Amino acid sequence: MTELSIKIKIGNREYPMKVAASEEATIREAGKKINERLKSFQDQFGIDDKQDLLAMVAIDSFVEKLRATELRQTTDEVAMDQISKLNRLVSAEL
Repeated sequence: MTELSIKIKIGNREYPMKVAASEEATIREAGKKINERLKSFQDQFGIDDKQDLLAMVAIDSFVEKLRATELRQTTDEVAMDQISKLNRLVSAEL
């Protein structure tokens, strides 16, 4: 596993990181998305305090993650229910 030393700029601060080469693009994209959200919240609410903006981005991101997890669990449950029904139908015909 090749590690790279990179710097990610978030909210006008640079953060040095060591990352796997295979993860570099994902981490850079995450940094870009964080900065986009920071800018969006700053424009939307007129807040300049970086710590407040970062807290808002963290909360918003985690709520989004929780919703996606909940949706995935619901989708998995529905899919498993449908698979079980199909299995019962196939078993009944055998």
